[in-house]
Amino acid sequence: MENLHVVIGLEMHCELKSNSKVFSFGKNAYSDDANTNVSPVDMAFPGILPVVNKKSVEQAIEMASILHCDIANTMIFDRKNYYYPDLPKGYQITQCERPVGINGYLEYDSNGETKKAIIHDIHLEEDSAALDHLPKCSTIDYNRAGVPLLEVVTEPCFNSAEDAIAYLENMIKIYQYTNISDADTKRGQVRCDVNISLANENGEYVTPRTEVKNVNSLGNIYNTIKIEEERHRNAYFNHTEELVQETRRYDEETNTTIRMRTKVDAIDYKYFVEPNIPPYVISEELKSKIASEIPMLPLERKHKYMEEYKLSEVDANTLIKNREISDYYNKCIEIGIDPITASNWVSVNILGELNKSNISIKDFYLKEEYLKQITDALTSGKISSKQAKEIFAKSIEEKKEPKNYIEENSQISDEATLRELITTIISNNQAQKEAYLNGKTNLFDYFVGQVMKETRGKANPVLTKELLSELLK
Repeated sequence: MENLHVVIGLEMHCELKSNSKVFSFGKNAYSDDANTNVSPVDMAFPGILPVVNKKSVEQAIEMASILHCDIANTMIFDRKNYYYPDLPKGYQITQCERPVGINGYLEYDSNGETKKAIIHDIHLEEDSAALDHLPKCSTIDYNRAGVPLLEVVTEPCFNSAEDAIAYLENMIKIYQYTNISDADTKRGQVRCDVNISLANENGEYVTPRTEVKNVNSLGNIYNTIKIEEERHRNAYFNHTEELVQETRRYDEETNTTIRMRTKVDAIDYKYFVEPNIPPYVISEELKSKIASEIPMLPLERKHKYMEEYKLSEVDANTLIKNREISDYYNKCIEIGIDPITASNWVSVNILGELNKSNISIKDFYLKEEYLKQITDALTSGKISSKQAKEIFAKSIEEKKEPKNYIEENSQISDEATLRELITTIISNNQAQKEAYLNGKTNLFDYFVGQVMKETRGKANPVLTKELLSELLK
């Protein structure tokens, strides 16, 4: 059987964070109440004029810089003309001939391997309104109309659903780390058009391209790719249907894709330059300033954690899932906590507490300096691992610094003190000593228990066992 592989290209749309919309003063905020965040511009009332949101332009430049794109010297917008009920003006303001960035790339990790996605272009545009299809009618919510939207178009450079999802996960983290977007798929802030074909070993396409529009979650994108790959293979090898270049949609209820329309190579949207928005010069100074303010991104942090701090890939991935968690961990390292120790506490104890309390780490009582009080006491032998966990929980519960509990729980680690105490205990338990020396080795734990009893559990257990082994002879 001919060896074919799937070829995937992605068009990722992400809504940006800003106070107002991209071309109007309408409020840019998620709301469950329909048609509350609208303006005359969003509704396409007669005589309206667009005004460009400067912050959205800067966010587009920042993302283009992150994606290693060639950034345009001038910001120019175009009209994309088509009619659809959720597009009140009858056209969309977007970028066609001169997008903000072209010819870029982004590295991402997939299955333990660093790969590179090739970026065709990134452009800034306005979102459409949202349609809600009911049994007897359809309603339109204009809250989303005019929301700033970044579209990142890749080349057909992915060869598996797993690679495509890994790329998208990295992109979502980047949007969140830079605060360009919340990138919340549950609120429809991220949507993807998925383009799929099959190619042979020579890279020649053997099936026509299918575009699946507006897939709205990573799980659905994964399902879409798998479904279309199987449909293409069945059509090619088993002649189950005649494939044509077309646009489809993913149906979540049936877990299938459904044809919307056939598609020619180029749809005539009659693009022309938006006449009401003058060109906006993007200076080299502005590009440099924006690039200099980009934080350390998730993939860079992951590699740093693994290569410099010697963390496992699992632990590194856990720490970079959320920037606030990663920043907390970085601060722990800065103030002198051992990287492995900090990783263990953050990944297990702190994340467990955050999940249990359903709070974010910025609302977490135990700041980095307080965690260091616990880890320093544990490292120096003042407290045991068990005591450290107890102090951790008590500090959070009572909202008091760990140092308030460390002294009262500190271990006895002075060798001379323990040696004198153990010598006395052995002297007072000669019968048990003789039995131990005659083969009843389980009595060793008896002596450990006696030491702990006398010290109310504060004797350093490691040192206690070392001294007992030396003195029980």
